[in-house]
Amino acid sequence: MKDGMDHRALLAAGTPIIDVRAPVEFAQGAMPCAINLPLMNDDERAAVGTCYKRSGAEAALALGHQLVSGETRQQRIAAWQAAIAQRPDAWLCCARGGQRSHITQRWLLEAGVDVPLVPGGYKSLRQAAISATDELVRLPMVLVGGCTGNGKTQLVRAHPLGVDLEGLAHHRGSSFGRTLQPQPAQASFENHLAVALLQKAQQKEPIRWVLEDEGHMIGANHLPESLRDRMAQAPIAVVEDAFEARLARLQEEYFTRMHHDFIQAFGEEQGWQEYSEYLHHGLFAIRRRLGLQRFAQLTDLLDTALLAQQRTGATDVHFCWLDPLLVEYYDPMYRYQLGKKAEKIVFRGDWNGVSDWLSHSI
Repeated sequence: MKDGMDHRALLAAGTPIIDVRAPVEFAQGAMPCAINLPLMNDDERAAVGTCYKRSGAEAALALGHQLVSGETRQQRIAAWQAAIAQRPDAWLCCARGGQRSHITQRWLLEAGVDVPLVPGGYKSLRQAAISATDELVRLPMVLVGGCTGNGKTQLVRAHPLGVDLEGLAHHRGSSFGRTLQPQPAQASFENHLAVALLQKAQQKEPIRWVLEDEGHMIGANHLPESLRDRMAQAPIAVVEDAFEARLARLQEEYFTRMHHDFIQAFGEEQGWQEYSEYLHHGLFAIRRRLGLQRFAQLTDLLDTALLAQQRTGATDVHFCWLDPLLVEYYDPMYRYQLGKKAEKIVFRGDWNGVSDWLSHSI
């Protein structure tokens, strides 16, 4: 594949990419199949950029070669070689397919390793991802709706054409939605979404996407405008499980699993503190909507539940504040939002009923 290569095919195939941009560039946006092994670190890139502005391209190139020379150069070549040994089908990528990827390719070739370049670099891959999303979201879709705890995300994940937006955003969408994984940069979130769509579009025909009924924001990530517009028009299947089943799901997801994950990540003492702060922060984030008096009451109940959990290990002790939070806040809020979309509702049922409907109607 030369300059006329299909960037979408490269992304859909999950082809490994060795991205030689500086870490600060990679952090601002990257492809899901990429690893960052930079030609220049952030300080070196900044110095070369300053030199370019003051003295021109030739002086900047000379400074770059001076900064990345000797042992530093050998260490970076060795890192690329090790990565390619693990990923023999890898491609090299820089910002626009210019100097950095060509220099990397030449140094590797001198070391006996031949690696292809992504024409146009990250910028071309990014443009391919944006255009793929804009095109693929025009295909039919159905949304899975329902109040908190109805297992909407599990339904989406279980469907062959389900696109787990919350999984891509590393956030569950509510004030308690953060996970231990940091949210991706906005561009990275969009790139992951594009690759998910491209890969699933290859697997099944006809296409009818299954997505969770989301707001415009999932934590700090926002949905691309083309997707938001299509979701605003899409039919909705609403899950209506028993309240006890919803509590059980939330108990597992927000208390049992999150407590386990925090302890695994930070150890017993700090993990407990992080878990406690996570729950407090989730409640604090909606204090104004709850009203400060009700917020204070629920915070007292949360503190009592945490003491009981710490003493006994039980997580159902949190129902004392979770139950009223659902009844008084989350359920009315979602039912109000869903009421504005009533004409789009095409099916209602419990979790199994919606699962069957999705399987047979698509």
